[in-house]
Amino acid sequence: MLTIRPARPADLPAIASIYQESVRTGTASWELEPPTEAEMLRRFEAIIGGGYPYLIAEMGGALAGYSYASAYRPRLAYRYTVENSIYVDPARQGQGIGKRLLQALIDDCARRGFRQMIAIIGDSDNIGSRKLHAALGFTLVGVAPALGYKFDRWLDQVVMQRSLGDGEHSVPGELSRS
Repeated sequence: MLTIRPARPADLPAIASIYQESVRTGTASWELEPPTEAEMLRRFEAIIGGGYPYLIAEMGGALAGYSYASAYRPRLAYRYTVENSIYVDPARQGQGIGKRLLQALIDDCARRGFRQMIAIIGDSDNIGSRKLHAALGFTLVGVAPALGYKFDRWLDQVVMQRSLGDGEHSVPGELSRS
């Protein structure tokens, strides 16, 4: 059974392990060196402190994946737009965990008053991520070719977007970040 809940500091070792493996072996993140658990805790606290959701998926008592939203850009006019991040334990990929995590994140962000969600997909060859986002209502905004360099090859950056709540169809009120 899969349970999705808000992340806690005690989850950080498992979160760091999943992310560190992704940095070492994949192109979802363009970091070249895996961050330490202490750095992951600092990032977690900044996200939670900023009023953004940070969720984990548990399966059989073990952390199977995580997702969070963060500021898309720092300027105030972007305050209703978030960027999502989602990582699933490699041993648990292909089991629908990513879809459940992303849907929960979308719902949480909409409840908080955010109006747009951006997905920055770190490689045009990441078909799984592109299909996951498309299945949950994201549309392709564009592809920036050869924007990053990792594993001795150039990587494209794919940008996808979806509306949250009323999206652009009404004037937003103040955000209720809880």
